[in-house]
Amino acid sequence: MGCPDWPKCFDRLVPPTEEAQLPAGYEEKYIAGRKAKNERFASMLDRFGNKELAERIRSDKSILQHEEFNAAKTWTEYVNRLVGAVTGVLLLLCAIFSFTFFKTKRSIFVWSVINVIAIGYQAWLGSIVVSTNLMPWIITVHMLLALVILGISIYTYFKARSLRDKDLLINHTSRGIKVLAIFSLLLIVLQVAIGTGVREEIDMISAAADVPDRSEWLGEVGEVFDIHRSLALVSAIAIVLLFFVVRSRFASNTHQSRFTNLLLVLLILQLISALVLGYFDIPPFAQTAHLVLACLLFGTQYYLVLLLSKMARKKI
Repeated sequence: MGCPDWPKCFDRLVPPTEEAQLPAGYEEKYIAGRKAKNERFASMLDRFGNKELAERIRSDKSILQHEEFNAAKTWTEYVNRLVGAVTGVLLLLCAIFSFTFFKTKRSIFVWSVINVIAIGYQAWLGSIVVSTNLMPWIITVHMLLALVILGISIYTYFKARSLRDKDLLINHTSRGIKVLAIFSLLLIVLQVAIGTGVREEIDMISAAADVPDRSEWLGEVGEVFDIHRSLALVSAIAIVLLFFVVRSRFASNTHQSRFTNLLLVLLILQLISALVLGYFDIPPFAQTAHLVLACLLFGTQYYLVLLLSKMARKKI
């Protein structure tokens, strides 16, 4: 992986850009550290009764294989960790300031504290992702937990803003629209989970000893990609249908219409990124764009669900 230690990177405050800058004996040092961390993780799985998975981690020799230094990976992972650290600090500040709502809307404070705990767990899980060398199921859990953290952040923001912006409370939504919005949201979450599975397969194909040509990777993925592609069509139809239904029920200047417009734009961009991935041999920039757009789709759709939900009709 890119950066085996934290908060430094190969014992440096600024990540290295070439192999000559790496500390002497770094391979043995960090492989030993990774082995110890994986053993602690496997022991924890043993205590929770998942002995089969624990043994799989212990016996997976690929986890302990030395990887060649890659400056791009190193800097990408380091920036990713910095962003995660900044996010953690910001969520901690949100939890501190949310205490002002303790008497008026206690749930804002409670969920903000839960979110701090969640991102702490997410940071630990991220270290496990690194130490297990991108073990597939851990990546999926890591991604879904990120959506949970995003969802809690959006929920607390919505509840806090609703106390001050009464326009958010204007809602004349039928039950059918709410059901369609929730269905669309669940499809997005399912697509993220399955899409993460596709990414896991791609990672395994690219790491194989006999790596096929990049243009053949998607063909090697198999059934999980077919499911992901089929559900993408269902999800797109649901979002387009939701767009027309909301626009027919709400004025163009309402929050509901504006977020539906944004949702449609994000859907179009996501479909474009998917086409680029499929027809241009999975370029790395398109992989990143596809993932980011999926998170933005989830966040926008979830906020729209809140705007269309019953709670938006109550005086908060």
